[in-house]
Amino acid sequence: MRGLIGKKIGMTRLFDDEGRSYPVTLVEAGPCYITQIKSLNKDGYSALQIGYSETKQRKLSKPKQGHLKNLLVRIDMG
Repeated sequence: MRGLIGKKIGMTRLFDDEGRSYPVTLVEAGPCYITQIKSLNKDGYSALQIGYSETKQRKLSKPKQGHLKNLLVRIDMG
């Protein structure tokens, strides 16, 4: 499965050599973080939980802070 995690930052138009206009959505992708790994042996299925963007710790609930305290891996999209 392939996908893109990001935030829409705007719209614009691109023009080809013949002057045709194409609408384009601008997306800011990354940084993405792996926040949890599920394994077939332990959980019964394989999966990754991905987090996008950074936020201030004070804006997170205590349970979310506990879940994210051992942040596993940052994925560089560039």
